[in-house]
Amino acid sequence: MDTEAGVAWHLDALTGLVPALAPIRAQAGPVLPRVNPKHFAGMAKVVCGQQLSVQSAAAIWARFEALPGALAPETYLGLSEEAVRGIGFSRAKFVALRAVAESVVAGELDFAQVDALPAEEAIARLVALKGIGPWTAEVYLLFCGAHPDIFPAGDLALLKAAQHGLGLDARPTIKEMIGLALDWSPHRSVAALLFWRYFAALRNRETSLL
Repeated sequence: MDTEAGVAWHLDALTGLVPALAPIRAQAGPVLPRVNPKHFAGMAKVVCGQQLSVQSAAAIWARFEALPGALAPETYLGLSEEAVRGIGFSRAKFVALRAVAESVVAGELDFAQVDALPAEEAIARLVALKGIGPWTAEVYLLFCGAHPDIFPAGDLALLKAAQHGLGLDARPTIKEMIGLALDWSPHRSVAALLFWRYFAALRNRETSLL
């Protein structure tokens, strides 16, 4: 899932499994992987981007990356709250990432092992950490852990894209979206990439998704 060939393979498998998604693929255009840091640094980037615009998240992440010691759990624990909040993190994000770092250093969290777990187990392991909710866990696993079977059902863009692309009368609830995405397993991650790309294509054509 972190290479173009991997994404293409999963996309072919997905549309073979669910032919109804082929028209969405045709309208979406190229579906490409998003390369992100792995493990602690990857989780830091996802936490950084919580509830922020893409532009704001990118600016804060650039400052975070430049902060000495920020990208490794052992050295992150040596940073003061003042230093981390000074580059744009909220207190909640500082605390959440500190909990992750403490878990790694204590040997309680091994990202490589979590990345290899079945989707539901991996998500459960991450949301057990203070400050890590389902969306953060799912986005980490998809973009940083290269997990092949993750669909962030609470993502608003995915919900809007699914309503439009699947011809639904109303925007699905998170519970309904989880149920719909089960039919796309074990390729839910590429389904998420597909619907995000479809959403972007529709916005570029100024199609209403409200």
